[in-house]
Amino acid sequence: MNLENSIKDVIAKKLEDGSIEKLVAEQLEKGVQNALDSMFRSYGDVTKVIEEKVKSVMVPYLEGYDYSQYIVKLDSVLVDVLKNSTTDNRAMLQNFKELMLPEDRKEIKASALFDIWSKYVAEHVETNGLEINYDDNPTYEAIEVTMDVNYDNDRGWGHFYYATLTFECEHDEEMNFAIRISRYKGDKKGNQWSIEYDSKSLQDIKSLRCLNDFEILLIRLDQAGTKLIMDTDSANDEITPEKEPEATYG
Repeated sequence: MNLENSIKDVIAKKLEDGSIEKLVAEQLEKGVQNALDSMFRSYGDVTKVIEEKVKSVMVPYLEGYDYSQYIVKLDSVLVDVLKNSTTDNRAMLQNFKELMLPEDRKEIKASALFDIWSKYVAEHVETNGLEINYDDNPTYEAIEVTMDVNYDNDRGWGHFYYATLTFECEHDEEMNFAIRISRYKGDKKGNQWSIEYDSKSLQDIKSLRCLNDFEILLIRLDQAGTKLIMDTDSANDEITPEKEPEATYG
């Protein structure tokens, strides 16, 4: 009984001097803090609510924001950098600038893409081994370029048709391109194909200097989701290289 009385006396004294209230308050504070920490952790209830509210406000805002002003600023910065760069870096920055430009075309015809590639070939084709036509203005002989589509065997259970669009220049294989394309079987229009161009040259930022004009166009069309309209399965033409033969004197 003496022990019990002693305990009662201690408790009474602690209640009178406020010690117990202080201890209870401290533990209650710790409990509230732990509960809040749990609620605000990565998977806590409050964190989820805040995340959803932030998404509901920020995502529509970012999707509708006009970034054109930053493209203009980026363009001016790149121009300044290009003026003070080496040839290799200048090519890399120029290609980066071209890749950053917005692609406005929602669709492009296969015949139009063939015409663009033909102009690219005329500008860049190797002229070694070509005959020269000596007219009033000497030019290299015309070379043949072709476009063909090779359709993959259809797997009945698949949801897409696949094919390969090829551009070939027999004289200069460096001009050749093979582009994978696909079409959803449920496409009601029946001729809209997706361009899937994965450049092997674009492995890292330094590889930007290796991209050519037509490759950059294909990457932009792919990234923009531009649809390829197959208005023709094949095409061919003869083009004259833009490079002028050097004058020779007998």
